[in-house]
Amino acid sequence: MALKVQSIHFNATEKLHAFIEKKVGKLEKNYENIINIEVNLRVVKPETAKNKETVIHVYVPGGELHAEKVCDTFEEGVDLCIDVLQRQLEKYKEKQRDK
Repeated sequence: MALKVQSIHFNATEKLHAFIEKKVGKLEKNYENIINIEVNLRVVKPETAKNKETVIHVYVPGGELHAEKVCDTFEEGVDLCIDVLQRQLEKYKEKQRDK
């Protein structure tokens, strides 16, 4: 599995990268055939609260899963996106089994 983290309008710290790698690793426990994961982090409006947008794309054989959240911190956004993607991966696995 390849992981690509892209930060837009700011420089992500090593601590944030490590946090993302740890959380994304949980997705591999749910589904082993993940091809690629792209994480896009963006500061939307710097003067307001809830200005951190997190978008995660998970590429699997035959499809793509997507989650997007806007929160106060990137860590919170990553946590919420991972929760959504875990549910999506479970549904994707069920569909694959039914075929």
